[in-house]
Amino acid sequence: MKSLIARPPALGLLEIASLTRGLVVADALVKKAPVRLLDVSDVSPGKSLVLFEGQVADVEEAMAEGERVAAPHLIDRLFLPYADAQLAPAINGKPSRGLVDALGIVETLTAASALRAADAAVKAADTRLFRLRLARGIGGKATFTLTGTQSSIEAALEAGCAVVGDGLLVDSQMIARPHPEF
Repeated sequence: MKSLIARPPALGLLEIASLTRGLVVADALVKKAPVRLLDVSDVSPGKSLVLFEGQVADVEEAMAEGERVAAPHLIDRLFLPYADAQLAPAINGKPSRGLVDALGIVETLTAASALRAADAAVKAADTRLFRLRLARGIGGKATFTLTGTQSSIEAALEAGCAVVGDGLLVDSQMIARPHPEF
């Protein structure tokens, strides 16, 4: 069931190799354009994530300012216009319970690459974003988990992995008919 609350159409994410610079970047981009910060956090191994949402042009403007201020500490970036509505609520959300036909799991080296892949995956096949973890407590990596039919998960994994940047995909797996205890 789709959420009745409309999400802004664009997401922006900057990964910065400096804890202090991350805070300066967050301040600069919200001063530049009317965007809403979703997450500003320090993550292992000593980097900052700045995640924000808003209208497409506003996120694009804020992203440009954030990149300017982050340089030369910028590790990765993501500008995602018309992001799937499942992404923002799934970030570090609590997974739901229930019977699942198949799970798809993707692990990447950066949060930006995981968001890009998750968006492509849920748009490619009839799947539900089960969980999205961005860097905290997992060494700066990111993972997402999808649920759906086995054929939908296969298609979603193929589409999601195809958009991950060079050298940023750690692994992807599918678990068919996971045990209910799992």
